[in-house]
Amino acid sequence: MKSSSGGSVSYGDDYSRFMQDKMKQLEDTNLLLKEKLGKIEREWRYHQDMRVRYERELRKLKSELEKLRNPPLIVGTVVNKIDDKRMLVRSSTGPKFVVTYSQFIDAAEAVPGAQVGLNQQSLAVVSVLPSAKDPSVHGMEVIESPDVDYSMIGGLSEQIEAIREVVELPLTAPERFERVGVEPPKGVLLTGLPGTGKTLLAKAVAKRTSATFIRIVGSELVQKYIGEGARIVRELFALAKEKAPSILFIDELDAVAARRVEDGTSGEREVQRTMLQLLAEIDGFNTRGNVRIIGATNRPDILDPALLRPGRFDRIIETPLPDIDARMEIFKIHTSKMKLRKDVDFDLLAALSENATGADIKAIATEAGMMAVKKDKKAIGMDDFDVAIKKMMGDEHRNYVNMKEMGVMFA
Repeated sequence: MKSSSGGSVSYGDDYSRFMQDKMKQLEDTNLLLKEKLGKIEREWRYHQDMRVRYERELRKLKSELEKLRNPPLIVGTVVNKIDDKRMLVRSSTGPKFVVTYSQFIDAAEAVPGAQVGLNQQSLAVVSVLPSAKDPSVHGMEVIESPDVDYSMIGGLSEQIEAIREVVELPLTAPERFERVGVEPPKGVLLTGLPGTGKTLLAKAVAKRTSATFIRIVGSELVQKYIGEGARIVRELFALAKEKAPSILFIDELDAVAARRVEDGTSGEREVQRTMLQLLAEIDGFNTRGNVRIIGATNRPDILDPALLRPGRFDRIIETPLPDIDARMEIFKIHTSKMKLRKDVDFDLLAALSENATGADIKAIATEAGMMAVKKDKKAIGMDDFDVAIKKMMGDEHRNYVNMKEMGVMFA
């Protein structure tokens, strides 16, 4: 076909451009539809998630509603288990009943003394209630066995022998006492300056006896409200009996057992009530039972005399400051795993650390190790111990010049 000017026009080119425009429009439309489809799918998944969440919340609310519709239970205490179907319980109002119990409860948990929930109409046992003990009292039980042994305590051989006689033997060999009719002391009181090994002794004897170790600090028994301290004492001793054989260790005993005064404040009177409950609980223990009581204090002079009379804390074990031989032994214990140079003289270290407690010596050994680490040494030398003693002991440190005048020389 020719144009008016004599040129030819190709319809094929126009058709091709037309088809390309159509294809582009279709691709744009397809892309837009895909975006809309993706949006619809996301909205659908969101609504599905919301539906599941609302159904779960609805089931939860229905369950709560069913619980509210159920009648309340009466709290009772199991007195005795009669047979596989019946037991004797005492209700919270006082009278005793012979009742049946549900097959869905664990009969092994419904032991005498356990609290149970009773149906209001039939008084059948429908649930076993958890222990009413204070959670803080259960937290005082040391689950893991203490990692302290007698070999880790230096210079207290007499004290170790004494605590073995009155704490370890009654738990490990009670037949010896029964054979000769001797009753061991109920309570043992450890006295001495801070850091002399009182707590270590208690932990070591607990490890040797494989007994449950229950540790409490005396200040934890001092509570704000009237009667709370006495209640914790009762539950603490009940826990000790429940976990027998056990060792009840009361650290810093002077915080709750100080000598009574007449013109005390209301707070001091509450502390005295707690101490009276402590005295009553100690009196209620069988001396040959599977519970040993250990107290520790660095102020035995302020303890109430009633606590120290025979039948309570009637055996007192004093942990003195270590002498020069004991200090040398303690240095060897705390440096047994350290790499030491040949110039380390334990005799000199013991002489330099006069009036140091076992805790001080452990701190000196640790500080000497830190000095060697700071200087990037391969082993700890005598100069590191000298710096550590000067830092830890202060004015009580004797320098090398004075020690040489005393005739003590380096190795």
